[in-house]
Amino acid sequence: MILGLYNYWIVVVLMMIGFYIVIAHGNLIKKIVGLSIFQTSVFIFYISMAKVDSGTAPILAEGIKQYSNPLPHVLILTAIVVGIATTALGLALAVRIKEAYGSIEEEEIQEKDNLDC
Repeated sequence: MILGLYNYWIVVVLMMIGFYIVIAHGNLIKKIVGLSIFQTSVFIFYISMAKVDSGTAPILAEGIKQYSNPLPHVLILTAIVVGIATTALGLALAVRIKEAYGSIEEEEIQEKDNLDC
């Protein structure tokens, strides 16, 4: 029973890895990578929930009793595009922060910011 739910275990492991990377590391690039891993786990979870056993494509035909809803998969495709755009924006901001502060380490940025006050 537990081994049959391996996709949910993968989701939990990926989610915790991404969450740990965001919390434990001060490097901005590592935080962006952690957020991407976390986001990927949410995608896998949503697609796993949308899977219908013995469901077919939503094309009307005789003898088919169970259809699979394509909407969750379409929403995930949209979420992937938005995720790539936000990751690119985060990386662009990290480059700009590196130019302004000379570092992408969170503690060094906060120290330099506090010295300017």
